[in-house]
Amino acid sequence: MTAAGHLLEGDAISKYYGNVVALKDVSMHVNAGEVTCILGDNGAGKSSFIKILSGAHRHDAGRLLVEGEEVQFGSPRDARAKGIATVYQDLAMVSLMSIWRNFFLGAEPRKGIGPLRWFDAASAKRIVRRELSQMGIDIRDPDQPVGTLSGGERQSVAIARAVYFGARVLILDEPTSALGVKQAGVVLKYILQARDRGVAVIFITHNPHHAYPVGDRFVILNRGQSLGNYAKGEIDQPELVRLMAGGRELAELEHELEAIKAEL
Repeated sequence: MTAAGHLLEGDAISKYYGNVVALKDVSMHVNAGEVTCILGDNGAGKSSFIKILSGAHRHDAGRLLVEGEEVQFGSPRDARAKGIATVYQDLAMVSLMSIWRNFFLGAEPRKGIGPLRWFDAASAKRIVRRELSQMGIDIRDPDQPVGTLSGGERQSVAIARAVYFGARVLILDEPTSALGVKQAGVVLKYILQARDRGVAVIFITHNPHHAYPVGDRFVILNRGQSLGNYAKGEIDQPELVRLMAGGRELAELEHELEAIKAEL
């Protein structure tokens, strides 16, 4: 049953590509002001799941609900109309363009009347400074090319942009996967900033050490199926790591390795 308070819910979502089962009966929900982590190794089904939530693909079975109302997204535009924004790993930014131009890319503020309207650069720069500041991001110069920013800073700009344009659900696709320890920490900080502003954050990752400090709920996928859906108080970090590492399969491997050592 769908709880009225859930902002977004997937109920027994399944997805098939011919005879290949990408997802089978995966359920989860997200609430405003919470971080829900979707964890899984390569091939676990994370990409298929995020494409369904973001409107890029349709699910073949199950239900997708927004505030208790069942929806069928035909495109990412439909998802964005419901307040669901996705920040992919490539960030969809133009490296040689300035921070403020990237922030408003495709949705530039304008002034003037009728056909005599032009890009309001002054307002754009002011808004960018304000929005990034509210996220705790201190940029040196909004005119600098976005390509000069660190990976963590580029992720933070993308997060701030999505929040500014009205995202109620923010889906982050492996935002820390290509970052060093310090930059990953920067991104995790901004995830919490978005959560504290009342946004429901879906954090897709294969790294339980990044997920556990910021997550409120954890959905673990393996080969297209859910290994569990846990609130933070229901699972500790070692157990989360164990499930991510393979659980019983890992225990069997450790046993085999011990047996090999004993034979040497």
